[in-house]
Amino acid sequence: MSETFASLSALEQELTFSSFSRADALRLGLLINEASQGYPAPVATEIVINGVVVYRYFQDGARPDSELWLERKRNAVELMQMGSLCFGCMLSESGESLEDRKLHADDFAPGGGGMPIVLAGTGMIGSVCVSGEPNHLDDQEIVVKALRQLKAEKNG
Repeated sequence: MSETFASLSALEQELTFSSFSRADALRLGLLINEASQGYPAPVATEIVINGVVVYRYFQDGARPDSELWLERKRNAVELMQMGSLCFGCMLSESGESLEDRKLHADDFAPGGGGMPIVLAGTGMIGSVCVSGEPNHLDDQEIVVKALRQLKAEKNG
């Protein structure tokens, strides 16, 4: 893994929003759908705000097991209050495993594709997760592209 915990933490700080509505979640979902074009596989997307699934979409051809991966990524983001890839880097850099933390791979996915939705001055209010690409780093790249685009649109 070429990313480090510090660089991923900085990325998450960069992608902090001053406001985030359900309309923003819809726009983010549509941006993810656009950003995923050109990748090898169709993706499934889930956006949760304050415990409510406000956006969920499985592209044509998305695999049914993506539902399980979305849940695992969301669980990792919610538990650790950080992106699922950031969590994976933290484990790797500390030499720990999920099992060392008494966590199970059936419940948590410490890999790319899950990001927190963070409000400045408030903290994490939700998560956005993508699953379906053969390489979880592609899932991560899709989410980051869409979050950056949404942030740019909101900042004018």
